Amino acid sequence: MTNNIDQNILIMDRLARIFRAESGQVLASLVYFSRDLQLAEDALQDACEQASHKWPIQGIPENTGAWLHLVAKRKLIDKLRQQQSQQNKHKLQLIEQSLYMLTDTVAETDYEVPDERLRLIFTCCHPALNEAAQVALTLRTLCGLDVREIARAYLTSEVAIGQRITRAKKKIRDAGISYEIPSYEQLDIRLPAVLKVIYLIYNESYSAYEGQSLTRHDLASEAIRLSLLMVKLIPNPEVLGLAALMLFHDARLLSRSSDIEPYIPLEQQNRALWKQAQIEQANAFIQQALEYKQRGPYQIQAAISALHSQAKSWEATDWRQIQLLYMSLFQLHPSPVVALNLAIAKANGGQLKQAYKDIVALSEDLNQYQPYHAARGELESRLNFQEQAICSISKAINLSRNGIERDFLIKKRVLLLK
Repeated sequence: MTNNIDQNILIMDRLARIFRAESGQVLASLVYFSRDLQLAEDALQDACEQASHKWPIQGIPENTGAWLHLVAKRKLIDKLRQQQSQQNKHKLQLIEQSLYMLTDTVAETDYEVPDERLRLIFTCCHPALNEAAQVALTLRTLCGLDVREIARAYLTSEVAIGQRITRAKKKIRDAGISYEIPSYEQLDIRLPAVLKVIYLIYNESYSAYEGQSLTRHDLASEAIRLSLLMVKLIPNPEVLGLAALMLFHDARLLSRSSDIEPYIPLEQQNRALWKQAQIEQANAFIQQALEYKQRGPYQIQAAISALHSQAKSWEATDWRQIQLLYMSLFQLHPSPVVALNLAIAKANGGQLKQAYKDIVALSEDLNQYQPYHAARGELESRLNFQEQAICSISKAINLSRNGIERDFLIKKRVLLLK
């Protein structure tokens, strides 16, 4: 009996991972046909429910995305027919025409789900929506996160996130926002919001608020994939910079943990594990971006990551150049977080006392920011301010939302207490 329960749990877990992986592309295609996000989501949900009943009995199809897409299209047709509106007649014709061109056999072997995700992300990041709604809607629709996961990521209630997403969908519908990639003239206005949302999605994967893993590979891969699509569509310097930035970070992923150490800071990482092909691709993007001679925050951050990735060791890192880049970034975006990173670069470059003064000056602005207290504790430890270091690291522990990082800081505090 216990084995059957365990087997069912494994099956349902596998199905959930498949639904997560396929949902963004399938949903984007359904939205393209129906021009109705809620209707498309309902059709996909019905398809997933049907799959959860059939697949454990009949077996998981070879092309899960095609199966879900085909079934969801049929569900969508049923829903559109139920509405009986003149506008839906045209939508029905489009969907039925595409549906009749396929057979179940073709769908499970050769059928590629049309990729309309770029259209959907420009819709989710429309300027009529506020930033919080843009991020929540993109995470829900393109990345397949449920409301609970999004709520945990942003430390708010499921009710609040649900309302945020519902209001965003209503605004899209009521304002008649089209599911299209904007015209060339509109791109400059619309692009920054899209890039910011992609960056925030990657940051969510890096922070790993959900569960205890140090990263969320599904989100990281989706953010990188979206950024590479953007590079293909719009080889803008900031688009290139964002893609490079995420590739640099992702290239170092394997060195961030091991079987023995669940968290390994940058200075202790085995650089032989870094993915050189990704680093080379990121470097190529940076070089391409520089040809435009239009500096931007993503390019600068990518250039900083490039210096880390090119250094043969922690000691060989060009901290002076990193300081200059952070100063340039601060000119564009004068924020306490950038100032903190500049101070850390100073400390690593040998200006420990000045760096500590700079960090102390940021205490009011960054009092609730976990990396601030972790960095301050590290500097206090280097300066032999043991009591202050213990206090700062304790604050960082209390603010940590990731179990692995929290355990790392606890170990550091234990060493200081000895």
